[in-house]
Parts: sequence; structure tokens; C-alpha cells
Amino acid sequence: MPALRHLEHVERASALRLTFGDNAPCLFPLVWLRDNCASGFHPLTHERTFDLLSLPDDPALDDCQWDEHGLRLVWSHDGQVSQFSAEWLWDHRPGVQRHDAAQVPQRLWRVEDLVDGPSRHEATAVMQSDSALLAFLQALAKDGLAVVHGLVGDGQASVAVAERIGFLRRTNFGLTFEVVNMPDPNNLAYTSLALPLHTDLPNQEMPPGLQFLHCIANEASGGDSVFADGFAIARDLMAEHPEDFAVLSQVSVPFRFFDREYDIRIRRPVFTLDPSGRLTDLRFNAHITDLIDLPGDVAGAWYRAYRRLMRMTRSPEYRLTFKMRSGEMVAFDNRRVLHGRTEFDPSSGKRHLHGCYVDRGEFESRLRMLQGG
Repeated sequence: MPALRHLEHVERASALRLTFGDNAPCLFPLVWLRDNCASGFHPLTHERTFDLLSLPDDPALDDCQWDEHGLRLVWSHDGQVSQFSAEWLWDHRPGVQRHDAAQVPQRLWRVEDLVDGPSRHEATAVMQSDSALLAFLQALAKDGLAVVHGLVGDGQASVAVAERIGFLRRTNFGLTFEVVNMPDPNNLAYTSLALPLHTDLPNQEMPPGLQFLHCIANEASGGDSVFADGFAIARDLMAEHPEDFAVLSQVSVPFRFFDREYDIRIRRPVFTLDPSGRLTDLRFNAHITDLIDLPGDVAGAWYRAYRRLMRMTRSPEYRLTFKMRSGEMVAFDNRRVLHGRTEFDPSSGKRHLHGCYVDRGEFESRLRMLQGG
């Protein structure tokens, strides 16, 4: 950490200007300093107890000095003393976000980047070793896709792995679900038909974050699993056809699931960006996209962009295909990685996958705790 070189009280700006080493000066508003004073946080819960409205509109200092303990402030309105170490001020200077161990750099991949398939992790190690669990989660955060192998037993084995990460996410399909050919399906996943690449439940206010699919049996002819990095496709679409990317990130369209018990709808864009313009979520599921009700001129532009995206999802350069084996579980980020399958013949053998979801918040929390926060 660079040493403090200069401290200036900028009264007109109600702030302190601190210069660390040869870096540019950092402006610390007085309201920010008081709001982040250690005295304003509960010692056990670490939650803020300070009432921001107890501070005058123009807070002032009776004393401001730098000593061997760092910055010492005495507030005029109540005499409170605030103490900040130099290291804390440098690490939390305004405009610098707190370090987040869950923010693993993503590798946006095409098939050529995963010549050996997804990273593989042994089930017993993941269940018994925190370091093995961390390696699995970091690989999953990096690629959005990873495989756990060596699961013994039925779907409860994969549930145990998912619960090593966090609470299961309940949906209208239940806490868990069985992907098998059903005589009276309420979802195309419960048929033997091919499933084009898609994300699950885009009709939900917040689609599930992480999905886990455990292969109980896969003896049927066909039924290969297909995956693609939707963020890599989006990156290429933005680079090659920015006008189409803009349409899919700005125009909201309706998504809907309904059966005998539920009618769940939402309007959202295909791509969701955060305030900085970074892609955070993908909603792509042609089967659950409702009737497009856009004005004619907007609908034309949206269909052009959507069809281009759809063609990209069918390009071999993005599609990673493999046949899951009994005892394997694939885990993937449902709001980043697209998944699907080839058609299978149910008369040729049994195909049975057991599925569940864990939200991203639970996943990221576990990543942080395994690394000490």
C-alpha cells in the first residue's frame, strides 16, 4: 500500500483530499467518512446502525489529523471521534469496489477451447474436501460448465452435491425434477424430442442461476447432451452485428409458461446488461417465448436479430456435444450456458436425468466463504 503523502481539508467541497504515494489525489466526502465510521456498525452483526439523517446537511470537523494510527477525525455536531487506518482508506477509497472472491474471470469458449470437454471433478472429493469443492466452483464460474463424476445412487446423490453449495431453488416443477419421457408432459423436456439450445425458465422473474443434471440412466439410442456458451455467442454477435445485439438487449418481449396449474409470465430482453454495459443474463427459449406483440417496425428488427442469434446457436463452432453416462452430473450457469439434447428413441433403452437448481447468490456466497470472504 502506498504511504500517505498529503492530507488536505477541502472545506468548500465538505471533503478531505488524500494523496497516497505518486497516485492521483482521492477525494473522501465527509458524509462518506462518517457513514463508514466503525462506531456506526453493530459489533456482532456488522450491520450499519448509524442513522444518516442524524448528520447535519453540512457536516464539519473540530479536528482532523494524521497520526501513527492513521486518520483521526473529531466531528463538530456530536464530538464523535472516528479513526481510519491508512490501509483501510486505501483499500476502500471512493470509486474502488470491495474485492469480491466470487468474481472469477470468465473464459468465453467455443468448442475448440474445450477439446477435452468440460472440467471434471470426482464426487467423493467434492463432497469431502473444501479445496476440491472450491476447484469445482471456480471451474464452474470460469466456464459456466463443469462435470462431477462418480456419483453413486439416485438423484439424492446429486442433491447432496448441490446442497454443498447452497439451498435448492423451488420452482413450479418442484424442488427437484425428473427428465424422462412422460405420457402426459407439461414441458418438452419430458418428451423424447430433440431440444434446441435454450435456457430454462426465462418466464420467471429471476430464472434459476445454476442447474444440476444427474444422469441416472442413458441407455437409449440418441439423447446426446448439447451445450454452448451463450455469452461467447453474444460477444461475437455484438462484434459482428452490433445493431442486432442492441435490439436484443433493449427490446423486452413476453415469456410465458402455462399448464393446468400455473400461468407465469414476464417481459424482459433476451440479453440483460448491468449499468456498466456488461452482459449478466441471457433468456433464450423459443418454446417459452410468448406471442411477439411488438409494433410492426420494431418486430421486424427484433425478428432479424433473434433469427441471427438462433442461427449462431446452431453453428458447430459453438456446440459442445457429448453423451452423459450414468453417475455423471453436469452443472452449468443457466443464465449463461445454453443446453439442449438430440432426439432419442425411448423404445431402445431408458434415459433418466434428475435435476435441481441453486441460485447464483448461494453459489457466489459459497465461493466467498471457501476463500475467506
